[in-house]
Amino acid sequence: MSSSHERTTTRTNGPERDADGVRWSASAWVRLPVMFVTMLLVIGVCAGINGVADGTALTALLAGVATGGLALAAYVGLVRYLEGRKSRELTLSQARPELGRGTLFGVGLFACTIALVAMAGDYQVHGWGSISGALTTLGLMISAAVTEELAFRGVLFRVLEEKAGTWGALITSGLLFGGLHLINKDATLWGAAAIAIEAGLMLGAAYVATRSLWLVIGVHLGWNMAEQGIFGTNVSGAGGGSAGLLDASVHGSPILTGGTFGPEASVFAILVCAVPTVLFLIAAKRRNRIHPRAATAPAARQH
Repeated sequence: MSSSHERTTTRTNGPERDADGVRWSASAWVRLPVMFVTMLLVIGVCAGINGVADGTALTALLAGVATGGLALAAYVGLVRYLEGRKSRELTLSQARPELGRGTLFGVGLFACTIALVAMAGDYQVHGWGSISGALTTLGLMISAAVTEELAFRGVLFRVLEEKAGTWGALITSGLLFGGLHLINKDATLWGAAAIAIEAGLMLGAAYVATRSLWLVIGVHLGWNMAEQGIFGTNVSGAGGGSAGLLDASVHGSPILTGGTFGPEASVFAILVCAVPTVLFLIAAKRRNRIHPRAATAPAARQH
């Protein structure tokens, strides 16, 4: 028999609870490493599958959709198990409209960026590229957008916000997101810093304003697809990859063009993405969605 001061445990639909009903995973410092490392492993598995399946446009598309679905299932399962709640940031009724708006917005942002590079005389179109190459790119980018946003905005930013507040989570997740791109083939410190500023901050700000992962997944997908799948330039120092709809090349000052890293390392990209970043943060402020450190945990659970 147990003594009166000993605690008993029961099983629920999630982790073990003690007699007071407190989850062992209640602390953000417990959930954060478990969930983030798990999602990084999912990124690795999905990348491996896509790398094998990119031989044809059809297999690449199928693999991209399948691995994106796998990552979504993993995230929803982690949230259900460790947090004991439904993933309101992935409400199904919002998926289609917000993915659509986000994708169009991402394409538009990159179109503005490459237009500025072209106006400087550093982007040249030589002719039509490859439709099959563009479709292959689409499959790869679907998987990348889903897995990276789930890991960095869905887990890292969202859970860290409970302890560090919105600003601390925004800066930390942005820096780590930029740092992830240092493993790419033609990565540079400047390129990683540019990614942290233009993508890490902008996508984080978009999530703060909407509290929806569908929108940020769409923006991420639209930007990457436009960058390589439409305009035929490099993505985040990952090399040439599949051809885009346009056969094009970028030459000139790396500050303006991004060099071998791609236009994401261009000062134009930073300037273009700074505008929506500020607007998203203003919207978040008006909607009372920027949380100070002390008030974050209960507020974050409500969103």
